Amino acid sequence: MDTKHILIVDDEDDIREVAQLALEAIGGWRVSTANSGIDGLAKAKTEQPDAILLDVMMPDMDGIETFQHLRTNADTQHIPVIFLTAKAQATDQRRFLQIGVTGIITKPFKAMMLADQIAELLRWNT
Repeated sequence: MDTKHILIVDDEDDIREVAQLALEAIGGWRVSTANSGIDGLAKAKTEQPDAILLDVMMPDMDGIETFQHLRTNADTQHIPVIFLTAKAQATDQRRFLQIGVTGIITKPFKAMMLADQIAELLRWNT
């Protein structure tokens, strides 16, 4: 079985660190991180991760704009994207799903459950 590669894009250092530790230790996955949408776009193109965990609310380029750029680039349009968001209202979540994200994980997330949540959304066998 090949190791899955996840790219975490979030402007908050502590969120990136906790998610990275959880996904490496529990999921056994390789994890890359980016602290902005612009950095995330570059890493997605060069690293070709199996999935992207993308924060919605970030300065400069938010998650929705980053997602739209990922979808319009032939090199990244195939990569599944899961939004990581504090916006837990049903209307926000419906809107996110309508634009084509693979799934949504709400903040605060449970670190010990994160790998299972991602695997379930992506239909990966864990």
